[in-house]
Amino acid sequence: MYFPPSPAEEAVAAELASVRPALETAYAGALDGARAAVLTRLWRALAFEPLPWVVGRERGSDGLTLRLAGGGRLDGPPPDAHATGAYVEELLLDGKPHRQAARLMAALGVPHGEEFAAELDGSTASLALSRAGQPASGTDFAPRTTREWEQRVVDGHPYHPNCRSRPGFSVAEQLAYAPEHRPVVELGLVAVRAEECLVTGGWPAELRDGRRILVPVHPWQAEHVLAHERPRSGFAAHPLMALRTLAPVAGGAHVKTALSTRLTSSVRDISGYSIETAAAVSAFAQALSERLDGRLHVTRTLGAATAHSPDLAAVLREPPEVYADAAAGERVLPVAALAWFPPARSAAWRARFARLALSVCLRALELGVALEAHGQNLLVVLSATGVPLRLVYRDLADIRISPARLVRHGLPVPPLSGRLITDDETALRRKLFGSLLTGALGATAGSAGALAEALASAAAAGLPATADTEALLTRGLPTKALTLMRLSPGVPGDQWAELPNPLAER
Repeated sequence: MYFPPSPAEEAVAAELASVRPALETAYAGALDGARAAVLTRLWRALAFEPLPWVVGRERGSDGLTLRLAGGGRLDGPPPDAHATGAYVEELLLDGKPHRQAARLMAALGVPHGEEFAAELDGSTASLALSRAGQPASGTDFAPRTTREWEQRVVDGHPYHPNCRSRPGFSVAEQLAYAPEHRPVVELGLVAVRAEECLVTGGWPAELRDGRRILVPVHPWQAEHVLAHERPRSGFAAHPLMALRTLAPVAGGAHVKTALSTRLTSSVRDISGYSIETAAAVSAFAQALSERLDGRLHVTRTLGAATAHSPDLAAVLREPPEVYADAAAGERVLPVAALAWFPPARSAAWRARFARLALSVCLRALELGVALEAHGQNLLVVLSATGVPLRLVYRDLADIRISPARLVRHGLPVPPLSGRLITDDETALRRKLFGSLLTGALGATAGSAGALAEALASAAAAGLPATADTEALLTRGLPTKALTLMRLSPGVPGDQWAELPNPLAER
C-alpha cells in the first residue's frame, strides 16, 4: 500500500533540493525507516502511558489492542517498553493501516492531537534528514574523540516520539547546526555591562571587555530571538549531543548556550535559577563525588552568566575528557553512544556496566542526590580494552537534593532552595530511576529481556542494600509520560507512567 509523503516530509524534500541536492536520494531512502522509528516510539507511549482516552488494553500472544474512548480500537504488535529498534511498521486504527505517526495521531481525534501530530511530522522528516547526512556504508568514520562519539547519536531521544523535532529550524539550519551533521558552528558574543549581568563562579578574561561581560550566543538564537542585538565575532565550536552545548575547536570549556525553541519536550533557554545556583551546586557535587571512591566524577561548572534573561545566558563547563587518562588509552563515551560501541553488545559487558552505573548512582541517592542520569548526561570512562572503569556526570541543572538524607549521612546541606531541593522519596526515585533505568540502561540493553539480564547480573554481583535498591528491583519502573505531557499543554511539570519491571517477568 502506498503512503504519500506528509506535509513536513514534502517540505524538507523541497528545501533539500535547493540547499543540499546531493542528499535528496539518501533522504528519500531514509523516510520509511524514520517513519517506523517514530511510530515505534509512539506505540510505546500508547501502550504504557496513562492516556485518558485509552480506556482498555487487551494483550494477546500476537499483539496488543487498545480500546479507545468512543468505541474505537487500535491494534499493534506486542509492546516492548525498552526496545530501541524500529520494530513497529504499521498500526491498525479500526482496521485501517497507518505507517505515519503524524497521520495516526491526527486520525485519533484526541485533544491537542493536531498540534502533536504536526510535531511528529516534523520529527519524522528531521530524523530522515539526520540519517541521510551520515557517511556511506564502508566509509572510515570510526569515532576517536568524545565529541565524535556524541555525533554518532543520530536518532536523538531513544523513546520520545519527538526524538528529532526541531520546530523553527529550516533544513539549512539543521545542516549548519545539528551535531549529527558534524558542522563547525561560529558562536557570537553579546557584550553586556557587568552591572546588568548576574555572574556566578569564575568568568574568564577572554570573555570580558573592560566592564562588559561577553556572553556566548548560538547563531540560531542571534538570528531568531536576539535580532535587536549585534553579536561580535566569537569562536568556532563543535555542537555536541545537546545541540546547544558546544566544544570550542580551540579546546577549553564547553559552552552551554540558550536556544529558545522547543526540542523534544522543552524550550532550551537558561533560567535565572540555574545561573544563581550554578556555583553552589557545582561545589556541592564535587564534595559528593569525593564520597564515591573515585567511581564518579562530576564536570565542574566553571562560570555562568545571564543578562537577567533566559534568552541571553551561558554556562561554561569542564569537558568530561579531563577525567580520562589519555596516556593509558582511556576514553570517555556518552552512554547514548554505546549502541555504536561493539563491546557493549555483549551480555557480559552490559552486566558489568549496569553494576557500575547502579552501584554508583544508588549510593549517590542514598547519600542524598538523585542524578538525572540519562544517556546524554551520563558518560563512562573506558579502559584501552573497552572495560567500563568509572562514570562522569555533566549538567547539574536538574538533579534533586535531599537535605534529610544529607544530614543522615553527615554531609553539609548546600545553601539552596527551589526546585532542586526535595525530601520526597517518590520524586527522588523517579528522577534517578526514570533516567538511569528506563533511559540509559534500557536504551543500552535495547530490549526488556536484555535489560532484565543485565539487572539480574548486577544484583547478583552486589548492589547497595538500601530501600531504594529494593524498590528498584521489585516495583514498577517510573518513566516520564512524554506523550501525555505533549498532549497536556495546560498541566505544568512532569507527568509519569509506570513500566513493567523486567526482573519481575523472569
